[in-house]
Amino acid sequence: MRTILNVIWLVFAGVWLALGYALAGVVCCLLIITIPFGIASFRIAAYALWPFGRTVVRDPEAGIMSAIGNVIWCVVAGIWLAIGHVVTSIPLFLSIIGIPLGVANLKMIPVSLLPLGARIVDIDRG
Repeated sequence: MRTILNVIWLVFAGVWLALGYALAGVVCCLLIITIPFGIASFRIAAYALWPFGRTVVRDPEAGIMSAIGNVIWCVVAGIWLAIGHVVTSIPLFLSIIGIPLGVANLKMIPVSLLPLGARIVDIDRG
């Protein structure tokens, strides 16, 4: 079932969201100081392509630098990526098949706002 949902997701939302994250990653990697943001963005882009069967786990020992970085990220790119999730979830909710995809899209908003100090893991591994 995860594979079917992932393929449907890929067609209707995954490609577009991954392109948004990849664009943010490229922009962040242009400057040396923002490379950690670019790496986080590329990691989330891979998650946005194939989200079912994976989850986001917060690292409680991430530290103050992750918190400061998350505030900067939220202001510069996180808000726009979260808006992208909301915009792409609206048409998904219009069909019965799209409802789980819309819910998954909305569940990605927290990691799009605060990517540093988060790990993306398989559900089976926890």
